[in-house]
Amino acid sequence: MGADHDRRAQRPPAHRRPLRAGLLFGSCGLLLAGCASMPDSGNLKAVDASQRPDSQSQVRVYAMPPGEDAGPVEIVQGFLEALTSDDPDFAMARKYLTKEASKTWNPDLQTTVLENGPSTGSGSVADGAETGRSFPLTGRKVATVDKEHAYQLDNDAYNKSVHLIQRDGPSGKEWRIDRVPQGVVLGQSDFQRIYWSVNKYYYATRSAGASATSAATGGGQNLVADPVYIRQRIDPVTETVKAVLDGPTTWLHQVVDTRFPTGTRLKAGTKTLAPDDQGKLTVPLNEKADPINQERCTEMAAQLLFTLQDLTSSGVEEVELQRRNGSQLCVLSKERAESVASRRTADQPGFQYLIDDKRRLVRMPASGGGKADPVAVQGRLGSGEQPLRSAAVSRDEERAAGVSLDGRSLYMGSLVSPGALGKPEVRSKAKSEEDGLSTPSWDGRGDLWVADRDPKRPRLLWLEQGAGEPQPVEISNLDGRIEAVRVSADGVRIALLVKDKDGKKALKIGRVERSGAKGEQPVISVVELRRAAPQMEEVTAMSWAGGSRLVVVGRESGGVQQMRYVQCDGSVPASATLPGLTGVKEIAASEDERQPLLAHSDDGIVRLPTGAQWQTVVKEGSAPFYPG
Repeated sequence: MGADHDRRAQRPPAHRRPLRAGLLFGSCGLLLAGCASMPDSGNLKAVDASQRPDSQSQVRVYAMPPGEDAGPVEIVQGFLEALTSDDPDFAMARKYLTKEASKTWNPDLQTTVLENGPSTGSGSVADGAETGRSFPLTGRKVATVDKEHAYQLDNDAYNKSVHLIQRDGPSGKEWRIDRVPQGVVLGQSDFQRIYWSVNKYYYATRSAGASATSAATGGGQNLVADPVYIRQRIDPVTETVKAVLDGPTTWLHQVVDTRFPTGTRLKAGTKTLAPDDQGKLTVPLNEKADPINQERCTEMAAQLLFTLQDLTSSGVEEVELQRRNGSQLCVLSKERAESVASRRTADQPGFQYLIDDKRRLVRMPASGGGKADPVAVQGRLGSGEQPLRSAAVSRDEERAAGVSLDGRSLYMGSLVSPGALGKPEVRSKAKSEEDGLSTPSWDGRGDLWVADRDPKRPRLLWLEQGAGEPQPVEISNLDGRIEAVRVSADGVRIALLVKDKDGKKALKIGRVERSGAKGEQPVISVVELRRAAPQMEEVTAMSWAGGSRLVVVGRESGGVQQMRYVQCDGSVPASATLPGLTGVKEIAASEDERQPLLAHSDDGIVRLPTGAQWQTVVKEGSAPFYPG
């Protein structure tokens, strides 16, 4: 679930650093105050809040107001520290500004995340008619979080400044900031402490939806995860609800819809939302929601319920939506929500799959622990009649697609009934066995995807319901050759390993768009590719591991191989690194996060149950995977 569920237990201890003036740290009832005075001249160092004196999940940081007779350096330092505090509306940070600057400063406009926090020099004294002092704020960007709460990678240089003047105060002359950059700037570790990635949920649009065949299957309408970042200690329930009402982020809005009418907001005057003792959250809406019918209301409530499940502290079990006059629109419980809308990531797989030493498709119970004895699947792909290199199983676990050992042919087979293997659905003209077809991937709509890595004719192919003529997929701004393909369960995002001209592979995430007349086969395209796992110089294997999260294998520059979780927006969860494993060639995760990771390593086929170490399951085998 949201961004993603089991990361809640992975928020690591923050590092330690000396406590500086300007902040109070509160944790588990302990209050620590920094009282050291600071000079008003000399160089300011990086405001690196990467070393905090307690666990990230417990520590609260409180800003301190400017001290009497504080000099320019102390004012700048205090303001930057106040930006890293758990202060609603940044009220304390505004005390470091003049009244005029406070009125024009909008901290919600954008959050800029730097590698180590902003650094500044000694400041300069203005010449001529200009008075006061200016301090540059510099650093290397990691990302920005825009007013939609969307995370966007950005590695440009940060170069802004603040300007201070002296004015009359209650105790005489005092320094205050009269010019300040819009938004908030802070270091990466502070960002991970303050902000929480949450999946908002929206419905896949009809243009991005299933074919007529797949639309008739499954439970409720398909929901799509849209990750955003929320300040986790500043009324996260209310802020999350507001984020859902604001609609999907710009990158995703072309392929998803919200059931909330345009302009729907919380009822005027609503400050805070909180569930009652029974876990019921009442959400009063403005007049835009007044005329909606019961069916649409329950779809709106489902969006909120699934989104709020990511907030461990929310305790929301039921949502009631109200009209502006206080009358009830509808009520939806968590138990009923799955019948209204479905998250493909909640489907529990029945089996884990791999290719055994006889080049057959075999499976093991997904719920099993420790060692297991794989058994061949029913049908021709489990018979060994056609030796396989890799395979993929549909999410309903009724069909499988297998790639021949030479990588040139893709076959389709049933897992529920015997039958002849038939002719290949896809053929590659690649001459080398290292090229040819990639491991295929099924989306949640029952469609199949595979890349042909033929150097003379590289292409991404799509087969509606895994059958028929393979359709080429247009990909915008693709720089390199696709080596691996994984489609998200919702079918609107695709993860690609792309090899560049230097032979290195990077992880790219694209948006899947479908167009065409109703009733006709859609035209499929992948647009707005963006890089994920930017901290890795090369990514060698990957798998979806939730609604908006992936698990990847790769190397940082000059580093050793490692496995870690990454978000599809390019952000990296705190403590995302997994236990080490030697020689990982392939990795697989279920989008049901209760299932263990699978990997093909030097130790054979291994899996990683929650809270345990890697365990060898099968000594001989390759290409492990879950349905999808």
